[in-house]
Amino acid sequence: MILDRIEQLLKSKKGNLNYSIPKEWLPEGYSGTVKLRDRYIFVDPYEYGSSIVERITALAEKDTDYSRPLGRIRNESGNSWINSAIIYGSFVRTTTAYSHHDPEFFSDLDSQEYSESGTFLKMIFMLPFLSKMGFDTLYFLPVTSYSDKFKKGELGSPYSVKDFFSIDKRYHDVLLEDMDVEEEFTAFVEAAHVMGMRVVLDFIPRTSARDSALILKHPEWFYWIDASRLDEYRPPKIEPLGFDQAKVETLPIIYSNENVKKHLSLFSHSPAKLYPEKWRDFVASHDGTESFLDELVSEFGLVTPPGFSDWINDNQPTWDDITFLRLYKDHPTESRKFVSEDQPPYVLFDVVKSSFFPGSEPMADLWESIENIMPFYNERFGVDGARLDMGHALPRELELRIIRKAKERDPSFAIIAEELVMGNDEKARQSGYDCILGNTWWMEPRIDEGKFKELVYKVLPSLRLPTLAGIETPDTPRAASRPNGRKFSRFATILNYFLPNGITYINSGQEVFEIQPMNLGLDNDEEGRYVLPPNDPFYGKLAFFDPYVLHWNAEEDMIDLISLLSSLRKSNFDLLSAGNLKLMWGNDLKSAGLFYWNGTKGLLTVANGDFSSMKDFHIDLGYHTWKSEHKVSWRLKGFDAHSEWNVGGDFHLSLGPGEVAVAEIK
Repeated sequence: MILDRIEQLLKSKKGNLNYSIPKEWLPEGYSGTVKLRDRYIFVDPYEYGSSIVERITALAEKDTDYSRPLGRIRNESGNSWINSAIIYGSFVRTTTAYSHHDPEFFSDLDSQEYSESGTFLKMIFMLPFLSKMGFDTLYFLPVTSYSDKFKKGELGSPYSVKDFFSIDKRYHDVLLEDMDVEEEFTAFVEAAHVMGMRVVLDFIPRTSARDSALILKHPEWFYWIDASRLDEYRPPKIEPLGFDQAKVETLPIIYSNENVKKHLSLFSHSPAKLYPEKWRDFVASHDGTESFLDELVSEFGLVTPPGFSDWINDNQPTWDDITFLRLYKDHPTESRKFVSEDQPPYVLFDVVKSSFFPGSEPMADLWESIENIMPFYNERFGVDGARLDMGHALPRELELRIIRKAKERDPSFAIIAEELVMGNDEKARQSGYDCILGNTWWMEPRIDEGKFKELVYKVLPSLRLPTLAGIETPDTPRAASRPNGRKFSRFATILNYFLPNGITYINSGQEVFEIQPMNLGLDNDEEGRYVLPPNDPFYGKLAFFDPYVLHWNAEEDMIDLISLLSSLRKSNFDLLSAGNLKLMWGNDLKSAGLFYWNGTKGLLTVANGDFSSMKDFHIDLGYHTWKSEHKVSWRLKGFDAHSEWNVGGDFHLSLGPGEVAVAEIK
């Protein structure tokens, strides 16, 4: 294993006790030397790192290739593992960022000695911590190489993908000076697999960085505009339509609009088509060059256009760091009658939504490249699954080909749909997805509006495909920043372990009550970035675009709670099906009672969603079990365990504001 090489490399070096780590990252029973300064922990990074890697390699079975997908290692013929998964979502650059020299001061400019920003090696260091909390699946935001061009903040966004088939070099750790980043990622996957954890990656095949590495080889895969008119480029306003998406019946209104006509005039054919000989010379002189776009603009007067929302009259600005890939050689079939024969390829609301407005001539080599992305990471690095970003905007045929090809290579490979609408679960199931992203993060906080009750009692039990059950995602507000703060975060975190058709999802930082969002993409606005105290060094920073360190060394956290919940979910997962579910107190807007019973044993979850008042619950188990005697073993009550009650058919339970209790029933 490459992991063995890392162990030997770290063991061969001796450092100083000047490498600070969060207290959460120090594994139980650590026998190395530790220095304390104020409230901070310092270790020798080589001693610390080698001890963790040694612990992991000691668990490896001889002659097992852990760089293969875990499903292949275990000879699994399907991907049902996703249904019981307990997922930890991570943006590596942020999750493992830390001020190792001085915990009070973070610099995103790595010193010669230590990597302050996140790395795969430090994700290996975190594995014992994640294992302690019971996670068996690690979901990463894109780890592919991303662009610094047109960046929105101080750093580039991981979604501004420069090359689909390469790992970003910035995830390399300087402690491993003799290794490259692909080896380090492979070692991380090996370590995760040794510990029984699967690795799921995020892929974005609809867009690319505006200075994509693909441009030199395939300029025809991109749209082009007159660079001198870039300041004029924006999604055209079409006032008669209001806030809406393109429809066949509104195409005449769209294309007759003067703003749209002006917008279409900005576009040009590719530089290779306009100036073939000059383009060949340019490519020959820039082959292997990463920074070529400025010279391209200067020489040809053309540039790739920014992306924008597929919603008409959306107030969002242009997405300046990404551009749409040109999936068809021709214009959308329904739209071509509205444009002239010599109209260059263009981006508009219908073109963006190619799932509804396809062309008739696919860009075949681009499609083939896109459908090979997931198999590449599965074969090359042993990745176990993926989330397909913007799959709903892809041509239906391409979406199905992507899913089919990934699963043909590895039947245990699981794919998450970026589908926020719960009612589209059946469509996602028929497409071959294994679960949806869903919107539990939106419905759960809206208790007073009845959305929480609707989610638990109507939406989730009727799903035909499971959804991620999480109170926050990388795009949403943090749970601890919602009304009722940490109490609400605990409330929702507990429930998301036991919801019908729910796959537990914890967002990195949730365990330490992080309040700063990573992005403002969902259920948030510009004011949402200013939730930290103004004197916090990361006030107003968004991890998607800026250097950011999670607020580790927390005085209060949910680490032990999450560990307990994971254990409870795993030991009772066979009960957690909608067929076993009995719902209580359907008319009480602010409470939830979920009782799973299979005839001999059960799991009871009682939640008081009133955050201002205690509540007394009358629990009639006998009504559901037809039994007169029950043994109630409280596993979580008052955020504590462990007591047992022998009760008859029914009993009363009082819960404090926002409290959740969980019991095993026999």
